[in-house]
Amino acid sequence: MNVCNRLSRHARGQRGVTMLVVLVLLSVMLLGGMALARLTEVGTLASGNTAFREAAVQASEVGLNTVFERIRDDIGNEETAQAGWYWPTIQAADANGIPQVDFDAAPTIAVGPYTVAYVAERVCEGAMPVTQPLRQCLVKQEPQDVESQVFDKEALDPPNSRQFRVTVRVTGPKDTQTWVQSLITRGQ
Repeated sequence: MNVCNRLSRHARGQRGVTMLVVLVLLSVMLLGGMALARLTEVGTLASGNTAFREAAVQASEVGLNTVFERIRDDIGNEETAQAGWYWPTIQAADANGIPQVDFDAAPTIAVGPYTVAYVAERVCEGAMPVTQPLRQCLVKQEPQDVESQVFDKEALDPPNSRQFRVTVRVTGPKDTQTWVQSLITRGQ
């Protein structure tokens, strides 16, 4: 009997320890499951943010195309400011290169849930009118065909095209903002 009493006391003592080990393991598994759920949530949020950003960049294409058409049609040879969206000289910019203009007064286009605002600046420095466009402004020069030049006369300067910096602000869902800048060339 002495042996049976020892075995039963030993078994009763181990039951409590086993329960404690099981509870600790369940707690660790619960914490691991919660961490995995959080990682999945973060991954879903990150992929959603990437999708919103890609859609905003695609919406900015509408703004860039609209500005290109307006520069082609509205600006012509005039170099005067146009209703809050065009400046004939480069404007002051912040540390990120965004011009310090009132984007809330700029023209807007609705592209699905996104609002696209745009401004354009001719890449010129100094006062208007521009007296020396090749020195004051950024121009794109096209090389001339050597065969088309007359050899008995002095070669002409190659034709140049005017350069414009376009800044597009896309405001999306949850008031997120995406900024896109591009240079646009308009021939003389």
